[in-house]
Amino acid sequence: MTRIHHIACGLMLACAVLSAQAQDTQGGTTPPQNAQLQKQEIAKGDPARWYKEDATGAEQSRTLRKEIGAALAEATIACKKGPASEREACLRDARATYKHDMDKVPQILAENKH
Repeated sequence: MTRIHHIACGLMLACAVLSAQAQDTQGGTTPPQNAQLQKQEIAKGDPARWYKEDATGAEQSRTLRKEIGAALAEATIACKKGPASEREACLRDARATYKHDMDKVPQILAENKH
């Protein structure tokens, strides 16, 4: 049963990655300048930094804040592609999520230490 579970999880993950790649090639939520940088990095292979853990709390905090900021950037682009009538509410929700996530950074870091 465990082996089947692992295979099923792998297949779901692969489908999610393929779906995300298809969205990006069809005008997904990745900003164009970031997409270009991603393509250049992918062509070089995995950067060494991907395999180096954040050793200090400051590094972990910086990475987490960067990820939260990237999520806001993607949400903002998605909002701008949506219907104009829903745009302001969408942007407001994105900013609220950003603020909520940033406020939780210390809590998330504390939980990860245990």
